[in-house]
Amino acid sequence: MNITQDLSILELVSNASLVVKLVMLLLMVVSLMSWYWIFRKGFAIRDARTRTEKFERDFWSGGDLNNLYQSAINDRHSTGALERVFEAGYREFTKLRGQNTLDHSAVVAGIRRAMRATYQRELDDLDSHLAFLASVGSVSPYVGLFGTVWGIMHAFRGLSNMSTATLAAVAPGIAEALVATAIGLFAAIPAVVAYNRFAHDVDRLSVRFESFMEEFANILQRQLR
Repeated sequence: MNITQDLSILELVSNASLVVKLVMLLLMVVSLMSWYWIFRKGFAIRDARTRTEKFERDFWSGGDLNNLYQSAINDRHSTGALERVFEAGYREFTKLRGQNTLDHSAVVAGIRRAMRATYQRELDDLDSHLAFLASVGSVSPYVGLFGTVWGIMHAFRGLSNMSTATLAAVAPGIAEALVATAIGLFAAIPAVVAYNRFAHDVDRLSVRFESFMEEFANILQRQLR
């Protein structure tokens, strides 16, 4: 078999040692899982951003808060994260406003707590599985490097049984080992890029949610006067 055939990707993978093959298999599985979550989180964050923008337009257009609240509770399957934060705050507002024993500051504090609890749940949902992408991005190169080191050790042990060591003899073994590092980078690079992008998008949504909660609490506080 000539060297060109030996250095084809399929030949390198098939001729690798068992440990290197297991490392490659693990990295391919992790890569597929990371791509699954990249697409899923990408669609989820884009949908959250679209729904947030739509609700902000409806809210700041000067519509009646009661109508917005009724729309939110009547069509829960299409509500976005910010709309659910609004719903929680306005529900608490209507509940506490009728209690004469509470002063205005206690009512506003209750509204803020209700919105904050919903905000935390929504943010946790947006953040879910981002840690997996971060782990894939940070660990995969080292897993691939382990496979490479093991493969090179295996190649040099094979050389010890030969009377003469040539480049043609050692190249296929080293190339087999380096494929593990290549697969590790293939798994890590998209995961790192996606994690950084998604983390940035979630942070921006978080700032928008917090700004809305402050402004909405101020609006409700003025209605209590």
